[in-house]
Amino acid sequence: MSDLTLIIPAKNEKESLPRVLDELKKFSFKKNIILESSDKLTIEAINTYDCKIIYQDSRGYGDALKKGIETVETEFFCIFNADGSFDPKELDMMINKLKSDKYDFVFASRYEKNCGSDDDTFITLIGNYIFTFLGKIFFRLEITDILYTFVMGRTPCAKKLRLTSKDFSFCVELPIKAKRAGYKICTSKSFERSRIAGKKKVNAFKDGLKILFSMMRLFFRY
Repeated sequence: MSDLTLIIPAKNEKESLPRVLDELKKFSFKKNIILESSDKLTIEAINTYDCKIIYQDSRGYGDALKKGIETVETEFFCIFNADGSFDPKELDMMINKLKSDKYDFVFASRYEKNCGSDDDTFITLIGNYIFTFLGKIFFRLEITDILYTFVMGRTPCAKKLRLTSKDFSFCVELPIKAKRAGYKICTSKSFERSRIAGKKKVNAFKDGLKILFSMMRLFFRY
């Protein structure tokens, strides 16, 4: 998979990220770590690993992903968490869908048959169901896990979307703009593992409101 680059946003992941990179050593793809320059502990924790460190221009999860996509030079990219919750074994299935079925974006889903999550809570489960439903009704998105940013796609397509979200609203902006641009999108089965260390950076209520307002803006700007 030398034609694939993992975009790994990392914030205060000094405990988790080295273990994630250890698990990825057997794969041939490139690994771009997106960090704030002030996150010295995480930077020091990975200074011996074969990866490229890219510093954000600003702050926020979405800002990190935008920066990551801008700097990818391979044909394909994949957003990959630094906390150990994503299983690299699923990458083969995702890239095979892109190549063999000629899709432009593949969105992993925890809510397909025989899938699941060790990290989901009742609140995040209900929230995801609601936002996924809204995505289907208002944007005709045929994906089953809109808030899950385990996403693989064709790099040139992503760069044409002009993504702007700097926060967790990125997770809905990407599929909505991809759909509107006429790109072929699909779902891939996934099982979310437990975080290795630390706490979730998502605030269910606060970030949920931001995501809702983002969807409203995208709907009325059609």
